[in-house]
Amino acid sequence: MADAHTFSVEVLTPEGEVFNGDVVQLSTKTVTGEIGILARHVPILAALDPSLLRLKVSESETINYAQSHGTLQVFANHAQVLLEQAIEPGDLDVSALEEEKAGAEARLADTDLGEAARLDAKRDLERADAFLEISREA
Repeated sequence: MADAHTFSVEVLTPEGEVFNGDVVQLSTKTVTGEIGILARHVPILAALDPSLLRLKVSESETINYAQSHGTLQVFANHAQVLLEQAIEPGDLDVSALEEEKAGAEARLADTDLGEAARLDAKRDLERADAFLEISREA
């Protein structure tokens, strides 16, 4: 149960629940910039960019995930983070990410690529770049 300085957080992906518990602070990156959420935050709905999701469970413990695109909803002292992927930084596969990045760059270079496929390639490139950066910092 959340106390006066904590709030409940769920992190969900299509594969299932990644995290469910109380935290002191949630920090992530929205499409408009970095955001930090504390207990009793005003309601918010935000689109998320690939980045490092930081869940500060206590003064001495922070749980990190490499987050893909998704959404953040905060309401009634509860945050729900819906992500395409959430991976612990130590579990990132650098060689696979480099291949994904090269593939996305090749698709973006294709002048015959349709607009929807170009947007998919751009999202894939953003994700690969962010995850590679996180893997270097891990």
